[in-house]
Amino acid sequence: MRLPAELKPAIFKERLNRFAALVEVDGREAVAHVANSGRLRELLVPGYRVLLARRHGRQRKTAYDIQLVELPHGLVSADARLPNGLVYEALAAGRLSQFAGYGDIRREVVYGASRLDFLLSGEAGRCFIEVKSVTLVVDGRGLFPDAPTERGRRHLRSLMEARGQGDRAAALFVVQRADADAFAPHDEADPEFGETLREAHAMGVEIYAYRCNVTREEITLDSPLPVLLG
Repeated sequence: MRLPAELKPAIFKERLNRFAALVEVDGREAVAHVANSGRLRELLVPGYRVLLARRHGRQRKTAYDIQLVELPHGLVSADARLPNGLVYEALAAGRLSQFAGYGDIRREVVYGASRLDFLLSGEAGRCFIEVKSVTLVVDGRGLFPDAPTERGRRHLRSLMEARGQGDRAAALFVVQRADADAFAPHDEADPEFGETLREAHAMGVEIYAYRCNVTREEITLDSPLPVLLG
């Protein structure tokens, strides 16, 4: 997925609320949109360099989105909206072999109490997929979530319901950085999510994780990661 052609360097100052942050751009303070409801404490650190995408629109309250964060070892995508697009591109191009055999891809499908990200259908039957954005990496492990998420638990329960009705169901965790060697549920942040994920896996919900290659020009799904549920 190509990123905006011109990303504006800035210095992160402080997070004002869930979706707004104070940054310094060209020596002046400005407010930037944070397209991620996670805590992001490892990314949004005062003094860290961030890269901003300029946005336009009548309904917007800010001129910029925080797109990337520069860490000592590389770039991290802070935009939780991107993984859905990355997965869609990969599905449409046939790059995810575990989801071969489905001719139709639908997005944002209501199932039970949830709106799930994808419904694949075709000769292979039906497969529901929920995609989650991961930005936290500790000791080489991508961890999700970084804060309690009732919404995430609800999505898993809907996947379990779909699996119980005979459909395939999968949770796909996209680690938006390149320094992860494995994925695991973040039990310290939300032990109930970890328990629900393990229960879903035991019921036949498939769990996948991918890390990303992130540059200033684009972000792409890279290699699959081992999923550690023990």
